[in-house]
Amino acid sequence: MKTKQQVVSEFRRTEIVDAARTVFARRGFAFGIMDEIAKEAGVAKGTLYLYFRSKTEIYKAVLDHDMKTLKKSTLHRIDAANGLKEKIRAFVMARLERAEANKDFFRIMDSESGSLAYTRSQYRDWLREPVHRLAEAIEKASQQGEIRRLDPERTAWLIADMTRGIIQRRLLTQSEAPPAADAAFLLDFIWASLTSLPDSPQS
Repeated sequence: MKTKQQVVSEFRRTEIVDAARTVFARRGFAFGIMDEIAKEAGVAKGTLYLYFRSKTEIYKAVLDHDMKTLKKSTLHRIDAANGLKEKIRAFVMARLERAEANKDFFRIMDSESGSLAYTRSQYRDWLREPVHRLAEAIEKASQQGEIRRLDPERTAWLIADMTRGIIQRRLLTQSEAPPAADAAFLLDFIWASLTSLPDSPQS
């Protein structure tokens, strides 16, 4: 059981993270000041420093929170889907819809560099469990003859990377196409690759 103080502390921290996401999306990291975050959260500026030492720490907390939330929702949608094709659709849609819902913050997150940017290692850590779940489904479908034989883990990571590519393109071009349209296009491409026969060796 959590104490009342722990519950209040977690609630306040979540309020600050949500407020910071809004401010960073509206103003960018460089111009999103602590006073504005405090005002958005409805707390005194000094309260921010009870939970976070700096604006950079708040930014990283927003990033970590959002990636963990995305991981949880992606796993739930993969597990709820029936069959490999629907599991791939669930994986892609979970990521596209999350990026769409927070596209201003995602755009900032994707453009930051240096100490604010997440590394390839962090990206893989956030995605490791959903990708592993997808790899299990790929292996099962392969064993059942639904798709051709492929390395499950490499295939799952390739799907993750292609999904990230679509997200980046949507952020850069401000695509007006709904996420479902891009997901359907990517799924058709992936499924054709998974079910096509490998090229015959040339004599």
